[in-house]
Amino acid sequence: MHLYEYAVLRVVPRADREEFMNIGVVLYCPGRQFLDVSYYLDAARLEALCPGFDIGELDLYCKSFASICMGNKKGGLLETMPASSRFRWLTAKRSAILQVSAVHPGFCEDPSAELDRLTELLVK
Repeated sequence: MHLYEYAVLRVVPRADREEFMNIGVVLYCPGRQFLDVSYYLDAARLEALCPGFDIGELDLYCKSFASICMGNKKGGLLETMPASSRFRWLTAKRSAILQVSAVHPGFCEDPSAELDRLTELLVK
């Protein structure tokens, strides 16, 4: 079993209303050198939460989040940092449309399967 940490990725269309919808999970498992994000954008649910919300813009934010997570090294200095530093940066508190929950720990054998399980449980 390997220790992992995860946070729930949330969309907050209007920070003043403090309403959010879970859209993904980011999971970091240092023992398996694993850092990945899984997200799912449900257009109908987003429209119900915030009519007229720009889902295309949100998709761009999520793709950028995923690129940093994967460390593609195309996006600049942040993507060249170690996985642990990228995870801490991605899960830092911020007031923006795309936010993350507190970080939670767990144990798993397969981080990829655990990411899928958490996404099903917390997002879909």
